[in-house]
Amino acid sequence: MSDTVTTQFVTQFDSSLRLALQQKESRLMRTVVDRGTIEGSSFTINNLGTVEMDENVTRHGDTIWSDINHTARIVPMRDYYKALPLDRADIPKMKVNPVTGGQYMSTLVSARNRKVDSIIYNAALGAINTVDGQTQYTLPAGQIIAAGGTGLTKAKIIQARSILCGNEADEEEAFFVYDSLALTQILSDTTLTSADFMAGKMLQSGTLAGQWLGFTWIHYEGIDKTGGVRKSVAYTKDSVHFGRGFEEGNVAVRYDKKNTWQVSQAASYGAGRQDEQKVVQVSYQ
Repeated sequence: MSDTVTTQFVTQFDSSLRLALQQKESRLMRTVVDRGTIEGSSFTINNLGTVEMDENVTRHGDTIWSDINHTARIVPMRDYYKALPLDRADIPKMKVNPVTGGQYMSTLVSARNRKVDSIIYNAALGAINTVDGQTQYTLPAGQIIAAGGTGLTKAKIIQARSILCGNEADEEEAFFVYDSLALTQILSDTTLTSADFMAGKMLQSGTLAGQWLGFTWIHYEGIDKTGGVRKSVAYTKDSVHFGRGFEEGNVAVRYDKKNTWQVSQAASYGAGRQDEQKVVQVSYQ
């Protein structure tokens, strides 16, 4: 008689749901100016220009007034939404309920945090208009370090620091965004790792943690990758303003969809660059 006991073997199904590898927390929110809750479809960033003192060569002369430049930039608020459904008829067929277990909401919160970082990153490098729409500000050539067929080298990092210093933008805390390729290039650069104490610590930990070469380093894999060129950004904390409008995470029963569970995340966000002189685009390959 043939052995048939194997036909009665059972399979143990997993009783947990594990989230896929992903960035869960916002990494760039703490690096910018948080304008808080915005009431309206947009908010402004108001800037005041500079003046220089004149020598007074006439005693008891008439007062000579000077104009000072006032500008206002406009940041539109944009809406974002994502919903995940779960049919009630499917729940008894599952070992785990991702609605009551919280996995669906955790996934949506992570997606929201990544969206916040994307908005901030693009605001640092993108264009911004004046309130009247007559002027658009973009990063000037002097604030852009070209890839030049090379990676993220020590020379580029020093140049970025030098540009900010030359613009008198060195009093605020400065941040430098990097990705996995930049990390590889930096840790492989003997001009950085042979003598720099912080680099020695980096080789032990495999990260760019803390202050180094005048920047606080922020790991972010959302860096733009176009045509083989990546665009990192070095910037001061007050260079980008971020505002939030409506924010809500919700778990509800959709009675119009056969009582399907719906987990949703909604938000309204906006970000804009305050001053081009406080931002440096650093490109590498």
